[in-house]
Amino acid sequence: MTNTLDAPDTPAGRVTAAELPGLRRRTSAVLIASQILGGLGVPIGIALAPVLATEVSGSDALSGLAPTASVTGTALLSLPLAALMTSRGRRPGLVLAYLIGALGAGLVVLATVVESFPLLLLGMAGFGAGSSANLQARFAAADLVEPDRRGRAISTVIWATTIGSVLGPNIAAPVGQVFRGTAISEKAGPFFFAAGIFLLAAVVVGVLLRPDPLLTARALAPQDNESPAGRSLRAGVAAVRASPMARLALVTVTVSHTAMVSIMVMTPVDLGHHGAGLQLIGLVISGHIAGMYAFSPVMGWLADRFGRLAVIGLAVGLLSCAALLAGTAGPSHGQTAAGLFLLGLGWSAGLVAGSALLTDSVPQPARAAVQGLSDLTMNTAAGIGGAIAGVIVARAGYGWLNAVGACLLLPMAALALRRALARPAAPVEPASPDAVGTSAPTAPASDL
Repeated sequence: MTNTLDAPDTPAGRVTAAELPGLRRRTSAVLIASQILGGLGVPIGIALAPVLATEVSGSDALSGLAPTASVTGTALLSLPLAALMTSRGRRPGLVLAYLIGALGAGLVVLATVVESFPLLLLGMAGFGAGSSANLQARFAAADLVEPDRRGRAISTVIWATTIGSVLGPNIAAPVGQVFRGTAISEKAGPFFFAAGIFLLAAVVVGVLLRPDPLLTARALAPQDNESPAGRSLRAGVAAVRASPMARLALVTVTVSHTAMVSIMVMTPVDLGHHGAGLQLIGLVISGHIAGMYAFSPVMGWLADRFGRLAVIGLAVGLLSCAALLAGTAGPSHGQTAAGLFLLGLGWSAGLVAGSALLTDSVPQPARAAVQGLSDLTMNTAAGIGGAIAGVIVARAGYGWLNAVGACLLLPMAALALRRALARPAAPVEPASPDAVGTSAPTAPASDL
């Protein structure tokens, strides 16, 4: 049995307590680099997919299907990626996700050339794998850290997406102009760029994410090595059902993501109806994405300092205010931008606190399966929400869409209040370096 960092990805590999801090920093650096790259690619789809869908299909009512296809692809890939990570580690799953995302981006470009709406939807579904990689990276960041720093670890990786995500929508127009006069339209050209970015992210993760954080966490607690049953989706469902806090965490990430996606995907269309051009749409989406990612370290610190429930309550308040502002903005682009910024902040609070609470509330053997279940649930719900959003806007208007989004927050608020009243919050107990990855590193779920 070796005792070095170069025994990376086997159950027998070991990392000493002295080596663990350096490994944490290295893992975080690689995940941050991949998130910056992924952040450049994913927002291009967010900003341009509805507009491109309208162009190819010729119908505003179908515009919501393209981003919905992306979210659906993210959802469908969640379980296979979770299964791969459970058996092989984080690195193979992240690499595969980025490769599928690159392939999907290429299909989107091809679909615009041949003017095929079904092919566009297929490409957007594959493109959603880039989002899968970015979402799963937040859990990879939590694999090796102490329980009382999980919120900050998750939020740091989410924050790294800010750099690429703010730049992504704004470089869409200049990148698109490169394809002017070619068979590829200016609105499809940025997807060609996104394909290259995803390929580069796959190389970074594949080469540098060694040793694998999930496999290392398991090696640090050999007494808790999972059985096959412990790694199954059924075990993940059972773990969530057994923990009230895990159920609240699952509802939190699902509702926060669904409300955000449903409103966000139709905002470019509404802005276009009020005379906004591609550049202004890009600026609004950039502000929204800045709200999603730039302040995530604050949300992580708040979740670790004041508790997960407090930040979940903050998420409810921010998302409610966002729906009110955006839904009543009309032709006021500034008010729409403010609403979208708050929408991003609310999403950040819900995702960071919910993800940390989910990891806190289930034993280590079931975490990878539970995390895959979480991403499946949140993206399936968001995919349905995005599809319905287009119909709501076409028949009732953008204001009604925001009203529906606000109503989605009611069950999340009710569950959070119920758990808050059930027992006063207790701080998460810090674990020693050698305890990372154990099956019971935190206070009981009911105390969090």
